[in-house]
Amino acid sequence: MKLRILSYNLHKGFDTLGRRFVLEKIRKAIRHTEADLVFLQEVVGENQRHLFLTEDWPIGSQFEYLADSVWKHYSYGKNAVTDEGHHGNALLSRFPIRGWKNINISTNRFEKRGLLHCTIPIPGTRKLLHAMCVHLNVFENGRRKQLEALCERIRKYVPKSSPLIVAGDFNDWRERASSILKKECDLTEAHHHLHGESARSFPSMRPVLRLDRIYTRGLDIVEAEILRKEPWKSLSDHLALCATVTLPLGIIK
Repeated sequence: MKLRILSYNLHKGFDTLGRRFVLEKIRKAIRHTEADLVFLQEVVGENQRHLFLTEDWPIGSQFEYLADSVWKHYSYGKNAVTDEGHHGNALLSRFPIRGWKNINISTNRFEKRGLLHCTIPIPGTRKLLHAMCVHLNVFENGRRKQLEALCERIRKYVPKSSPLIVAGDFNDWRERASSILKKECDLTEAHHHLHGESARSFPSMRPVLRLDRIYTRGLDIVEAEILRKEPWKSLSDHLALCATVTLPLGIIK
């Protein structure tokens, strides 16, 4: 059984420079990847100002608009709340989501961050796939605390025999998260595993920083790529990251 995974910071639906609202183009691009699981960051649940002022702004949430009829199951974690609305992380899934919980991992009042933890029954097995969507701090001290919270969550709630995916915007511009997550949680970064380095994903027009990651445990990594061509480089300020994984034979049995 193969799983296609996409992780994407969609910049609240605005283009690289934040001038044009391009959510419809983002929806078409995401659909084209044929991903089974879509990990989204900076997705808007509600914004009353843009609803009235921004052309083509969806009446409902952005994650429902993106999911539409392709991903029938989704979960949303509200992180940043303002007078106008809220935004956070979301998971779109082709498979039913049995349970989910959004954990507040904010470390300061300027960066409202969350960890969205979902469990998905694996068809044909008795196993649960654990999927965690994260968006970590820009400031390193906060990121370190958030990585500790992530590892603690995994130790407490994810059995070692269960496959695990952790994906999102780690803001890890100094590239220190992977060694921590490998040592503490035995997580493998997909792109680094196949290509010897994490993918450069930010800024999208001329990517330099390796901020976006897909980590796995208990899964075989088959493919990993950064989507750097059009239309991706002119949509969000981040590039999207894709990976394909397979379930080990022992899990399928």
